[in-house]
Amino acid sequence: MYGSVYTVSDVMTRSVVALAAGAGFKDIVRTMRTQRISALPVIDAGNRVVGVVSEADLLRKEEFRDSDQDVHPRTGPVPAHVKARGVTATDLMTSPAVTARPEETLAGAARVMARCGVKRLPVVDADGVLRGIVSRGDLLRVFLRPDPEIAEEVRHEVVGGRLPDGIGPVRVEVREGVVTLAGRVRDTSVVPLVERLVRSVEGVVDVRCELAGPRHRPALEPDLASEQPSGP
Repeated sequence: MYGSVYTVSDVMTRSVVALAAGAGFKDIVRTMRTQRISALPVIDAGNRVVGVVSEADLLRKEEFRDSDQDVHPRTGPVPAHVKARGVTATDLMTSPAVTARPEETLAGAARVMARCGVKRLPVVDADGVLRGIVSRGDLLRVFLRPDPEIAEEVRHEVVGGRLPDGIGPVRVEVREGVVTLAGRVRDTSVVPLVERLVRSVEGVVDVRCELAGPRHRPALEPDLASEQPSGP
């Protein structure tokens, strides 16, 4: 990441609807419906996140309604058919919860969501206390950065600091998050690095690199070169 690094604390929702460990099944359903939220963190008396209850957890009750499978608890993760008999948030939740820290980068949070197959992450501090929640939609907010703001960062914090000739010979244009770099530079060996750094700027959708090396005068034919005066 280069330039302005956005973190989870920049985009998270700080006002969070959470469940007490003893919240009942119907209360959980009502809360999800009224708040239009598909998953809720479960907290203890110290506001520490101890798990998450999702719609999928609640639907186990319908899925296994006619099941006669053994429902005695076992070691390891709670089996789905055991959750089907749950009546409180503690019975139903997935624990431990997959969480994020406020200082985590958006890219890091996105990787956690993808790896764990979740749509939102409770945000906790070093003590596990709930501080907010971040969703997939929150992570996408960075792509709403204004084009002029992105262009300013690219010009002065990336291009200007990496190219030997500075920003002078390079034209930077940003349209709908797509950055175009055009012009001629003295040292083309740094162009791949510049392109990679521009691509890492928050809010950049794509990079179109049209940077080229300096113009070279055409070499003279050998016979013509020999005719050139060698001195005064």
